[in-house]
Amino acid sequence: MNIREKLEKEEENTLHKNAAFSCSTKGRKRKETLDDVRTEFMRDRDRIIHCKAFRRLQHKTQVFLSPTSDHYRTRLTHTLEVAQIARTISKALFLNETLTEAIALGHDLGHTPFGHAGETALNKISKNGFKHEIQSLRIADIIAKEGNGLNLTEEVRDGILKHSKGRGSIVTKDMPYTLEGQIVRISDCIAYVNHDIDDAIRAGIIENNDLPKPITNILGNSHSKRIATLVKSVIKATVDNNYHHIDMENEVLEALEDLRNFLFENVYFNEKVLSVAKKAEKIIEELFYYFLEHAEQVKKQFTKDRETVVIDYISGMTDRFALETYKDIFLPKPWGNK
Repeated sequence: MNIREKLEKEEENTLHKNAAFSCSTKGRKRKETLDDVRTEFMRDRDRIIHCKAFRRLQHKTQVFLSPTSDHYRTRLTHTLEVAQIARTISKALFLNETLTEAIALGHDLGHTPFGHAGETALNKISKNGFKHEIQSLRIADIIAKEGNGLNLTEEVRDGILKHSKGRGSIVTKDMPYTLEGQIVRISDCIAYVNHDIDDAIRAGIIENNDLPKPITNILGNSHSKRIATLVKSVIKATVDNNYHHIDMENEVLEALEDLRNFLFENVYFNEKVLSVAKKAEKIIEELFYYFLEHAEQVKKQFTKDRETVVIDYISGMTDRFALETYKDIFLPKPWGNK
């Protein structure tokens, strides 16, 4: 028995019966020889961490664009916070922590530069629309590894594709089919709601006392207390429903959704935030139309469809690369002496 087989046996002996077991994965699109050391979900996690799209997340902003402080969240630190929360829940429920981590680390690979402003811009101007979760899966399936894709397991692919919920209900019927994927979906919301409060206070957009008392009375009046309340509520509600699906106690879930609505009204739609977002959208739009006419300038192409080529290129940009590209194309350069 090799190390992988021992790890698979350990899963069978320790995880809940409703967990996703590595030895029972639905597999990959392209069959591969099993590894002697790592389980299939371990391999997925490692492939995501080592891909270029994951590294680029460190230079893609979350909500506050081009911050001067080093303490604002980036898309990478958001991803790590989601993974931490999701792993805690998964471990406490005796589910597959490695699968949970792999989904969490890969869920935002397809996010655009300039946060949701970039996504909004591409969604408006693309004939087929744009959703970052679909682009995340496209990166995993096709774009990563110079067009070879990561060839992830079906469980991780499903979790990545169904992690996003927009402003809709957090717990819905279109949840991922694994409990581990459902954990990531809920953990994503727990993470961004809380760290966006933290960043908004740092930016002077809101103060801690602005948070509605009925919400803080339920969730807590600090970052750590709110996360602890939400995590414990997920664990309790899921155990209470006998692992039918990942859930949250009604009172706590309503408070979380109310807190998210508060952020939309007071942070995401704040005039200062929107004014910067509009500038970012304009940059994305102008880059889109430029490269639509000059698609030959995009060196790596993974399809013959011109618009998809451009979207792949722009959505993969970091904030600073998008800004430098925009300056290079549209801003006049100073004349120098020969």
